[in-house]
Amino acid sequence: MSEIDWLSILGWNTEELEDLRFVGYSYIKQGKYDIAITFFEALVILAPDSVYDLQTLGALYLQQGNNLMALNYIEKALKFDAAHLPTLLNRTKALFALGYKRQALAQARALETVPQEQIAGQAQALILAYS
Repeated sequence: MSEIDWLSILGWNTEELEDLRFVGYSYIKQGKYDIAITFFEALVILAPDSVYDLQTLGALYLQQGNNLMALNYIEKALKFDAAHLPTLLNRTKALFALGYKRQALAQARALETVPQEQIAGQAQALILAYS
């Protein structure tokens, strides 16, 4: 089964994608995550290789408590950028929420040693909360 090139069918380019991202991000800033999800779901269809869109959609689902969908998009994003620390932290949160404590603790322990204090601190807090 071949992928449909929606951008060609619609006659769109990167400018239209950036417009959609801008609107989706505007809804995120307003706390309207359910609306933002709609935009980012469209974006991952239109630009399936966009790591940012996958990371953002995973984070939005995590924010909404839909942890399985969050983990799905987070894993897809990590296939493109396996070292993106905020996405790894979100993966850890999703794993804890889904009850995969052993995997989550291993991920959190790895993250607590990174030089980025905010990521390390959140990883430490998760370890304390779930240990």
